[in-house]
Amino acid sequence: MNKFKALRVFEDNNTISARVTDIALDDLSAGSVVIKTAYSSVNYKDALAATGSGGKIIRKYPLVGGIDAAGSVVSSSDTRFKAGDEVICTSYDMGVAHDGGYAQYCRVHADWVVPLPQGLTLFEAMALGTAGYTAGLAVELLEMNGLAPANGKVLVNGATGGVASLAIDMLAALGYPVTAVTGKDSEHAFLKKIGAAEVLARSVMVPGSRPLEKPLWAAAFDSVGGEQLAWLTRTMQQNGLIASFGNAGGIELKTTVLPFILRGVRLIGVDSAATPMPLRRKVWGRLAADLKPRHLADIAHEIVLDDLPDYFQNMLRGGIRGRAVVKIQ
Repeated sequence: MNKFKALRVFEDNNTISARVTDIALDDLSAGSVVIKTAYSSVNYKDALAATGSGGKIIRKYPLVGGIDAAGSVVSSSDTRFKAGDEVICTSYDMGVAHDGGYAQYCRVHADWVVPLPQGLTLFEAMALGTAGYTAGLAVELLEMNGLAPANGKVLVNGATGGVASLAIDMLAALGYPVTAVTGKDSEHAFLKKIGAAEVLARSVMVPGSRPLEKPLWAAAFDSVGGEQLAWLTRTMQQNGLIASFGNAGGIELKTTVLPFILRGVRLIGVDSAATPMPLRRKVWGRLAADLKPRHLADIAHEIVLDDLPDYFQNMLRGGIRGRAVVKIQ
């Protein structure tokens, strides 16, 4: 196999940067399955890792970025996969300690690989990617804890982000009354188009002095953390459910135990990186069926490898909405 293109992240003199370069298969991390990558995607974690903005997320350099990949198996020493199989690989150590999906070929451990579910194309799988998987996992976990459309309103904050916009679409399709919260006044029409029943300004989510405030939400999908998550704990209904999967607003949580012991609020962490494979495959099956977003064409757009460095910067500035699918071949 000749050399091929990849976006690699380098550390030079304590400065982290990413650039497209040529590499060979022997340069890639070890693994039992070689995949010809058709598409990858851009997640907030990818932008942090490739720029160093979130600290040293990447644990070894140089490393091919990209925590997602979808494509066709070229070769496999594991009998579960054969040449020609269409597959997905997301999260685990991809793009962090193991070469990821921003390359024309990737080599991964077979235990990380999910067969492409019937009902999804490779493009759609990466329009979802880790973001869509996280949204689907959050829905699954909250429904396992009793969430149902009849319970009441479901709030989604950071609403124009990748995970949140996909969650809005999924929840609306399942019949949940969704309230979207955003700091972008220009995006209200977009959020209503993908399923939000109402859209609120981010300024409403400011914690007051009381440990408990008016109960408003049956559930919340929190992609921000920080003060917004603290406000959510205070405004949940009795037995309200919060899915926590983001920290763009900070990692500190300033609240009290009262929402948890007086209202029975449950704060549920959503870890998309290390989900056991049976649950992972179940969620991907749902993403191809009842959780498949109806508005992927509005939420996802296509870019190429060379676009990634600028896209990372724009994402960190909050200048994007929805999902970017990276066309690799």
